[in-house]
This record gives sequence, C-alpha cells and structure tokens, in this order.
Amino acid sequence: MDPVEEPIEPVGPALERNGDTQDRERKPERGARPAARGHRHLLGMRVDATDYLEATERILEMAETGGGMSCIANVHMVMEAWDDPGFRRVVNDAELVTPDGVPLVWSLRALGIPDASRVYGPDLTPVVCAEAERRGVPVGFLGGTPAVLETLCQELKQRFPALEIAFAHSPAWAPAPTAPDTELVQDIEDSGAQVLFVGLGCPKQERWMSVYRESLSCALVGVGAAFDFLAGEKAQAPAWLQRAGLEWAFRLACEPRRLWRRYLWHNPRFAWRISQQLRRARAEVSRA
Repeated sequence: MDPVEEPIEPVGPALERNGDTQDRERKPERGARPAARGHRHLLGMRVDATDYLEATERILEMAETGGGMSCIANVHMVMEAWDDPGFRRVVNDAELVTPDGVPLVWSLRALGIPDASRVYGPDLTPVVCAEAERRGVPVGFLGGTPAVLETLCQELKQRFPALEIAFAHSPAWAPAPTAPDTELVQDIEDSGAQVLFVGLGCPKQERWMSVYRESLSCALVGVGAAFDFLAGEKAQAPAWLQRAGLEWAFRLACEPRRLWRRYLWHNPRFAWRISQQLRRARAEVSRA
C-alpha cells in the first residue's frame, strides 16, 4: 500500500486553488512566510520556489527573529519523505525548503512555476556567508569530520576575511537525536552564532534540526555534503552534468558502495511517481 496519496498540484491558472489552502496551514512562528513565488508539494513534500537571494534573505531574517529551519531538498529527501510520514512532517514544518535537486526544479516548472530555479546547498552556503559577513552576523558549523571542518573554516575565512565563525563542532557519530543535548544547546547559544549550517546528511540533519529548533535561537540550515565539497574533500560534478540533472550519476561513480541504494532505489521510484502526479495534475486542469 502506498504510504501517502500526494496532493494534486494543478498546472497553469488553476494552481493557486491548492496553494492558498496549504499556506494557511503552515505554522506562523519564527517569522516564516510563504515563498514569494509559491510552493508545490512533490509526492506530498513541500518545496518552495525561491532563489539564492530570497533564500539568503529569509535565512538571515530567521537569524534575526529567533531562529527557524531550512531544508535543502533533493530527490533523496522527497523519497525519504514519501517512505516515512513522520519525516515528511518534519520537512513540511520547516520555514524554508529549497529545490537543491534539478529534477525538483523541473517538477516545480511542470506544476506551474515556470521561473523556478535551483538553490544548491554548496552554492547557497558561501552566498549566505558573504551576506553574513556584510551584516556582521556570526555563523557556525556542525557536522563533518574534524579535518573537513577545519579545512572548511580555513577556506571560508580566506574567502570572507571579516566573517565571524563563532562555532564549529564535529560530533561523534550517533543516531538522530530524540531530545536536545542541553550542553550542546548551551555551547551553541553561548557562541553567539546566529546561523548554524548543519552537515549531517539527509535524513539525519533534518531530524536533528527538528529536535533542536525550539531550543536554539539561531537559523538552522541543513546543507548535506556541502562541507565536503567546499573543503575540497569530495569532487563536485561538472556544471554541465548538474544542469542535465545527472549529478547523481557522477556521485554514484565516485562513491558506489555508499550511494548505490540512494540512487538506484530512490531515483526510478521518484521518476515514476512524479510522472503520475504530473499526469493527474494535467488531467485535473483539463477537467476544470
């Protein structure tokens, strides 16, 4: 049995009918607001249509208004949310969910947002850091190995000399928490970091942010493998492969043992199910 019946997202003029209802259901706390260009639910998981400038502004707005949670979404996250209703609620409750994966951008466009664009975690991170440097907003980093974290901080300080990196922590491996660690909360709060980049990988980092968000006053941004990419620990796919939506093939070739299930199990199911959602959405419009 399918775990959820995804909402029908109309295409074209009828699409706002669904969007208005979902906006009213979103939680208003911590300064969250609907994305300027709207959002769609892909297989039941919300994805906001945004860009680097808007996403950066919203993240820094959260930092200035008591915190919040941003998810950087790709096909892996959508399928984790499809398989696990609890995780789907975690993502849908975030203040911001950006389309990191190119297939998500294509899906948003097919569902009536023609100017949807990619907001890629490894590119969003330095964009936010640049604006944080300009505004004097301290940032922090949680995740990665000690060596990766040290190199990441060095690289960012070279690029942004006035950026204040107030917190950097490489936690020992542990399952996703069910309750916040009060000592860690105190360390983050005492550091003064107003934006905390979390690089624990999906779905662990989203669960971590969901558990800690009410205990922390900083903006939480889950950026996945961005730490490794920005530190030069792992190679990024060439730009042309990314534009073609084939970054997954490059990463699978680089790390087949770790990533084979993610891509060979999730990707075909996503392609099939999103095609069914688009077909139903077009049929809904044709009947309208």
